Amino acid sequence: MFDFEKINLSFSYSAVLFVLGIIIALLYAYYVYRFTLPPVSTAKRIFLASLRGIALILLLFIFFEPILSLTKKEVSEPANLIFIDNTKSILIEDGTEREKTINEIVNELLNKSTSSNLELYTFGSRVEKLERDSISKLNFSHSSTNFSEIFNEIDLGKRNISSITIISDGVITDGSNPIYTAQQKATPVFTVGIGDSSRKNYIKIRSVLYNDLIYAETPTAVMSTITNRGYAGQNIMVSFYENDILLEQKNMILDESGTNNIYFDYTPKTSGEKKLSLTVSELKDEFTYANNKKIFFVNVLSNKIKVLIISGSPSADLTFVKNSLSTDNNISISTLTQIRNNQFIEGGYTKKIDSADIFFLIGFPTKETSFEVLNLIIKKISDKNTPFFFSLTTDIDVTKLSDLQQHLPFTISQIDNIYQQVQPEIQIGENNNPLIQNNAGNPIAAWNNLPPILQPRIIINTKPESKIVSRIKVDNVPRPNPLILTRSLGNKRSIAVLANNFWRWKLQTATRNSDLFDSFILNSVRWLNVSDEFRKVRIQPTKKIFASGEEIEFSARVYDDALNPVSNANVSVNVTNGEDRFEINLNSVGSGLYEGAIQIRNPGDYSFTADARLNGNVFGKDGGRFNIGEVDIEMLDPRMDFEFLNLLAMETGGEYFNPEETNTLIDELNKISARAVKEKFLTSEINLWSSEWLLILVILIFAMEWFIRKRSGML
Repeated sequence: MFDFEKINLSFSYSAVLFVLGIIIALLYAYYVYRFTLPPVSTAKRIFLASLRGIALILLLFIFFEPILSLTKKEVSEPANLIFIDNTKSILIEDGTEREKTINEIVNELLNKSTSSNLELYTFGSRVEKLERDSISKLNFSHSSTNFSEIFNEIDLGKRNISSITIISDGVITDGSNPIYTAQQKATPVFTVGIGDSSRKNYIKIRSVLYNDLIYAETPTAVMSTITNRGYAGQNIMVSFYENDILLEQKNMILDESGTNNIYFDYTPKTSGEKKLSLTVSELKDEFTYANNKKIFFVNVLSNKIKVLIISGSPSADLTFVKNSLSTDNNISISTLTQIRNNQFIEGGYTKKIDSADIFFLIGFPTKETSFEVLNLIIKKISDKNTPFFFSLTTDIDVTKLSDLQQHLPFTISQIDNIYQQVQPEIQIGENNNPLIQNNAGNPIAAWNNLPPILQPRIIINTKPESKIVSRIKVDNVPRPNPLILTRSLGNKRSIAVLANNFWRWKLQTATRNSDLFDSFILNSVRWLNVSDEFRKVRIQPTKKIFASGEEIEFSARVYDDALNPVSNANVSVNVTNGEDRFEINLNSVGSGLYEGAIQIRNPGDYSFTADARLNGNVFGKDGGRFNIGEVDIEMLDPRMDFEFLNLLAMETGGEYFNPEETNTLIDELNKISARAVKEKFLTSEINLWSSEWLLILVILIFAMEWFIRKRSGML
């Protein structure tokens, strides 16, 4: 009835009493108006009796609190989603006619499937809906294959999706491996492999390893792993380029194991961003030459990092820190060791303070420290944003330290000449913190088992922008006091170790061939020096290497001097490769963030400059480089990845199919659709008594009855 499965009326009290009350109300209304004084017409008596009866019945509704329940059934038809690989790799000629095969599979699915809810999508760098009458428009033009986008598009909470079918060669060239995300969706994934899964003859530059920190005029090594199939024993030439200028060539005999490593020495002459590339000479009958080249970008720093260690007095901490720093040839070390007021063992201090890139303040400043020296250091930190490492001892003068506190990760209100032995307790979530990385199998466990060091009794407050890397534990009982803090605010960085005698960590770890102490000191230097330099305007492409025809996307952030986001700037990017020039204006998306994209068809190296203008004035600038199309990532691996497609299907409860098994796939989809029909019962409740309008209606009916009675002269 009215498309409702069930209609139910319930009461707070017995329904029998409710019906009996209605009968009594109607009889009472009839009795009251059976005879009237003075007599009135029959029609008026019936009307007045009806008013009285309706008002009494409505009062019964209020007293008995009836609730009307309406239950409706909804049938949710399942959807089978079909995702078609629309990337350039489908155009690879491997003898399997990939493009034709895909069109045949899709047409067969549409013609033979009994499910009317087949939904077609294409995927590559993004997912797009495909209408049934647009299959002939598949152009296989996407420049990357991102499987994770498929599962990001699916919202199982709002839809009845019975299955996902992916028609692809299974080669991922962008994004993450989607297997874990697919498992979480709990929907069976069926895969259809397109292409030849047999292994072809090839030579491939599989990986390139290089140092993250490269300094001008400092030698470093670049190592590459080169793999081959079918070319064991043959001679190849490997060439190493900087900005397309040949630096070195080496001959190499390909190993029977299929893997060779080759090393190049690299000494950059100047600082800046460098485009480096490795190429392997082409051999006859390689299936593709696309993977014979590898391009990567490195940032070269101008010169060595100048670290100045300033100690309030001679100490073991000073000695051990200096020894650790000396293991890195890219660090230039100088020291200032205070012995008396304004006097240091090493002599003059002004030039050393002015030239330092990083300060290590060990038990400094003390009561013997002159304000002249302290003010020079604070001025360097304030004006030049010089980062620093700070360690705490009881020799620290709290009064003088207060002048430095605006740059520290904490504020200190009290320090006593009483020590307690503490051990580090690395905080949850700091697994990837660069400061704590070392050569132990479990770096965090190595830290948590270090010997005790001495922390003075202190009262401090951690600043909101600071991060606690390690708290303390005393007798293996965790305490809330911090031990290691970091602070990063704009381009200001600092690290604090709130203890002394941390040289003991070096002695214990040395017996286990652990580099924990040295790594901590060196990683601290890198974190302080090689940071994402804060700029008011920062603009960059989403990646450094784009495939030919791929859309070039830029993102930007704009802040003012107080680190507040600026969302009303005009941000423009100018791109050039020497001949062609392009310009794009980025759109504000709020919170100081901007984005935009441009299509550039010609391959090559491109540089870009960008500026943000506010009220017609240049607010800030940025720039960089990227490469288009020298390596077509979709052509690097011509082999259909059967292993991935099969694993994706098996891990999600689906199945892998070859193209000739399309009929079996259709049968499976039809079965799943029949089982996946969902019936949902929706129940709505209507309170027939709780509305204030019901009470108003009762009052109006009684008022109308009284008015008519008075106009008729009735008692």
